[in-house]
Amino acid sequence: MKTESDSQLLPVLKQTFGFATFRPLQEEIIRDSLAGRDTFALLPTGGGKSLCFQLPALVRPGLTVVISPLIALMKDQVDALRANGVAATFLNSSLGADAARTRLRGLHNGEFKLLYVAPERLMLPGFLDDLQRWNISSVAVDEAHCISEWGHDFRPEYRQLRGLRERFPGTPFMALTATATARVRVDIVEQLHLREARVYVASFNRPNLTYRVAPKSAAYGQVLEFIRARAKECGIIYCASRAGAESLAGKLAEDGIAAAPYHAGLDKAVRDENQEKFLRDEVRVICATIAFGMGINKPNVRFVIHYDLPKNVEGYYQETGRAGRDGLPSECLLLFSAGDVQKQMRFIAEKSDAAEQRVAREQLQQMVHYAECAECRRVALLDYFGEVVGRASRLSSERYSASVQSGSDNVPTSPAQAGGTPAPLFNCGGCDNCLAPRQTFDGTLAAQKLLSCVVRIRQMSGFSVGLNHVVTVLTGGDTDRIRQWNHHTLSTYNIGAGHTRNEWAAFGRELLRLGLLRQDTGKFATLEITAEGLAALKERRTITLTKPMAAPEAKAARAGEIACDEALFERLRALRKRLADERGVPSYIIFSDVTLRQMARFYPLMDAEFTRISGMGEKKRREFGDVFRAEISAHLAENPRQMFAEESFTPPPAPAKSRGQLLTETVRDTLRQFRAGTEPPAIARQRGVTEGTIYGHLAAALDAGEELEMRRFFTPEEEREMTAAFDKMGWALLSGAHTALGGRYDYHKLRLFRAAQKRSQAGQ
Repeated sequence: MKTESDSQLLPVLKQTFGFATFRPLQEEIIRDSLAGRDTFALLPTGGGKSLCFQLPALVRPGLTVVISPLIALMKDQVDALRANGVAATFLNSSLGADAARTRLRGLHNGEFKLLYVAPERLMLPGFLDDLQRWNISSVAVDEAHCISEWGHDFRPEYRQLRGLRERFPGTPFMALTATATARVRVDIVEQLHLREARVYVASFNRPNLTYRVAPKSAAYGQVLEFIRARAKECGIIYCASRAGAESLAGKLAEDGIAAAPYHAGLDKAVRDENQEKFLRDEVRVICATIAFGMGINKPNVRFVIHYDLPKNVEGYYQETGRAGRDGLPSECLLLFSAGDVQKQMRFIAEKSDAAEQRVAREQLQQMVHYAECAECRRVALLDYFGEVVGRASRLSSERYSASVQSGSDNVPTSPAQAGGTPAPLFNCGGCDNCLAPRQTFDGTLAAQKLLSCVVRIRQMSGFSVGLNHVVTVLTGGDTDRIRQWNHHTLSTYNIGAGHTRNEWAAFGRELLRLGLLRQDTGKFATLEITAEGLAALKERRTITLTKPMAAPEAKAARAGEIACDEALFERLRALRKRLADERGVPSYIIFSDVTLRQMARFYPLMDAEFTRISGMGEKKRREFGDVFRAEISAHLAENPRQMFAEESFTPPPAPAKSRGQLLTETVRDTLRQFRAGTEPPAIARQRGVTEGTIYGHLAAALDAGEELEMRRFFTPEEEREMTAAFDKMGWALLSGAHTALGGRYDYHKLRLFRAAQKRSQAGQ
């Protein structure tokens, strides 16, 4: 199959999706797919996975089938595609019989370019036969980790997809996921029968996210203070239980925060309603269980709070990844307490399978290490996924295929393993440990006491104990087990009176991270001293420990930040909400926060300027350009234009065009009516808009070089009066002239007069 050239791909990217460039690895994945190759894409949440199959679907003939387990996400993506003018649809259990029949009829008639379908629907009798009649050009399996029993979200119905390759032997397949270990990647390739798949692994780094871990103390107060400090932002709070999610949502609502619960135990109608309100910004905070995936594509989630400790790092990464999908700065806060660790251990003990328990304990231990580490949290997260900081890669299909065929677990998982050069560790500037490094101290004596206690207990009893019992011995506790095992006679009994139990527990967990102790992953999680720990004890090595966590505030600019006119941004956000409500869609379907912030930074008023705003495709510019232009004009009529240093986006000069070409059809229509003798109030009534909008059109016409008969607006005396006011107060601010004139002239008339004076000077 012929590969599309830059001249073909980039215009579709811009015209349909409003983007001028691809994100990392997107173009390579798209080109391989268009060339008929199987591809495997591991891109983090917010990394642009969907575009990898959506754009090829638009430039190749036939229908692209997207298999997804998330019903809500299907509707979300189809709504977004339709808003961009793409013929897309979905089939799942949420549709009534009539709606399903209508969509099936459209599929038979070749009316769609993309079909989203759940795996259960795909495997229904007769459906695969229908697919073979619909000219399928490609198959994309989203959330592909669900097919692997080693994945964190295994779904048995995904196993049925193994038979797809036999039905479509020559069709290119694409598997996509946001989280997958090396073992899971191998399993996905095997299960889907991908052939010599090109494997792409993007960086897991999300530089716009700030990661923080705070000691959990009076947790509700911590959460309430955090949310109140972000009065206009929305977020997700993850809780360990359904009851916890409902209770937290109720408390927040009582304190004036628009919050709602979301978990699998709610009635479906209630759950759907809460999610829809959140998507439409009617609910600001969703309290959800960490065990239930939301499957949403809301790009402007500005914070994610983990009220309780997640079970594993993969789940934590995926959940924090729901923040800041639009690339703007967002925050991830984890409230950590040793009590939450014990709760999770009790949950694990309830599992019936011993092997499952062992795996769960290992994963929990990794999560605790992350929560308590003093190193850069970004580095710790990336290291978990086998990535060296700051790099992305495409792993060669040959190396990957060889690993799969040999059954090796040594599959490349990072650029370093794939032949890249490891990057040095760095201060990420976006986590608590880098923004305000925690203080360390000479913990040699404390470490020696704890290590010695572990050794003495083992020597006396012939068995090992858990960390809690070691702490009890060190702090002189009087318990049945202490007396039963005669541990009150140990030389290390009560030698730790200088520290609290919590401090000793933290020291023990740090010694585990340092490799001086190891913890069994069996039922009792007993401690053993390692060879390294024994050597450190005997040689009296200096051991540095870390002081307890403290949550600092960010001091530096955050990655992804777009400085803008915040007052205008709020006006545009309110306008977006109104337009979204009128159409019955979430706000971000209209425009993302990135698009609004760029508008509020660069004040686009001409078509040429709008085309350079990210996310402004042709269809959206035609549909929404005039109304947003009018809002920007109205804001500028009342407020000065702000300037921003080091602008990352500077619209180039508009191309040389005739005066008429610089005007939109709406402005030209206003101009024609005005020149035909109709006054602005009458034009406004006829077209159902405000007078200010019509005056804005006329001012835009003046800015574009058109001439207007100003005597129809102002008498010579009025012109002299306004000129004197502007000369006195300055021509940059309408508000100064408005005040000097005692409010006798509306802002839109002042703006029109100023535009006329500018036009006159340009003519001279």
